[in-house]
Amino acid sequence: MSERIMAAAERVLETGVGLDEAGVLAVLRAPDEQLTPLLEVAHRVRMRWCGPEVEVEGIVSLKTGGCPEDCHFCSQSGLFASPVRAVWLDIPSLVEAAKQTAATGATEFCIVAAVRGPDARLMAQLRDGVAAIREAVDINIAASLGMLTQEQVDELVALGVHRYNHNLETARSHFPLVVSTHTWDERWDTLRMVRESGMEVCCGGILGLGETVEQRAEFAIQLQELDPHEVPLNFLNPRPGTPLAEQPVLAPKDALRAIAAFRLALPRTILRYAGGREITLGDLGTREGLLGGVNAVIVGNYLTTLGRPATADLELLADLKMPVKALSAAL
Repeated sequence: MSERIMAAAERVLETGVGLDEAGVLAVLRAPDEQLTPLLEVAHRVRMRWCGPEVEVEGIVSLKTGGCPEDCHFCSQSGLFASPVRAVWLDIPSLVEAAKQTAATGATEFCIVAAVRGPDARLMAQLRDGVAAIREAVDINIAASLGMLTQEQVDELVALGVHRYNHNLETARSHFPLVVSTHTWDERWDTLRMVRESGMEVCCGGILGLGETVEQRAEFAIQLQELDPHEVPLNFLNPRPGTPLAEQPVLAPKDALRAIAAFRLALPRTILRYAGGREITLGDLGTREGLLGGVNAVIVGNYLTTLGRPATADLELLADLKMPVKALSAAL
């Protein structure tokens, strides 16, 4: 590792203050022979400022498909000829998914809907679902329902939703090439309201959407400005029928460089493995990422793609001697 990058990384380790954009870009451009030292220092930063615990989360889709937005990576858009069709999950199935998630040792259960923003029907379904889950299982409930009004933010707070996920997806400069039916600023406005409400903010994105390395660094710094409680890192898993169906999968070493870079930009933030890690990194890369800055995982399947079995991730965490974060610590 060059002396300059190492010195910058050591400052992050010492101060807990993330790299600036130039520093993030230097990590993203680092040659292959510097990757292992970068991952090692990113792991030390994670251990120093976040500790050894790993937060485990399961997710379920309350409403799948039929979304009116044109996010080019998403097979749930009703505008594309993808095989995903609109489906609503009933309350008993939602409760059962929460129970299964809790049985893995997970502390987080995120209810997701493929919508621009929630309408009256969706909010009613969410109210009933949250109440039923609370009666049946002890787990933190998060939500991801698209763009919100202030009234909807207030209702989620009243329901006891403790964390809200709304990804910016990519750098502001790249966003118009990925989504045209709404703006990056509209997403930012929802995140601002969520933060001001007292709910925890979960905000990340997808790497490999055709962005440049410079835009990847830009995105990391925009997340740094937002200062979310959690950043889910997804890697594009190209979906049939979407405009990005033929987009090449991100190279494993580029994905690992990004993990190190985002950890060094966000030393105190939960950095969560999310969709696409299986196809991008495989089992070995998943292990390297956990030893390179990642300190949270989504277990099981994602919204429209298959993930790793929860048992495989939990066995890996045990092998790495990384304790699963307890529910009592997450409340």
